[in-house]
Amino acid sequence: MPDFKYANNELGKKYSNINNYFEITSKAIKEMYRQVGPPKLDENGLIKRGLIIRHLILPNEIENSKKVLKWIIDNIGKKVYVSIMAQYFPTYKAKNISELNRKINKDEYKKIEEYIYKIGIENGYMQDLGEHEEEYVPDFKNNSLT
Repeated sequence: MPDFKYANNELGKKYSNINNYFEITSKAIKEMYRQVGPPKLDENGLIKRGLIIRHLILPNEIENSKKVLKWIIDNIGKKVYVSIMAQYFPTYKAKNISELNRKINKDEYKKIEEYIYKIGIENGYMQDLGEHEEEYVPDFKNNSLT
């Protein structure tokens, strides 16, 4: 289940300090798909093999999300599963980046929801727009495993 965050290298560099993000990620995802193909489900609907590509919608970056999703359709196809996450909220240094210092809003969510139908993504999931994402972040200061 690879993450596909950015459709261009500028965003990869700006937000994750990674050079050549798009080339590396797109090449890796194509190879993963070549090796395992689309998801194969058992009789209970559980995935046994195959690729699911995750994408996190970022605030102020709807065009990025559209480009990532379009790339998936154009290069992998409509059979692959896509997991579109709406759970973004700013933490750590992102709180100080004006473009990223908020959750996505209903309008941004709706635009991506409409776009997935427009381009014909057949399989996958779109996470509901929530209000309590912070509650699910582990307490990294607590070292205890019990």
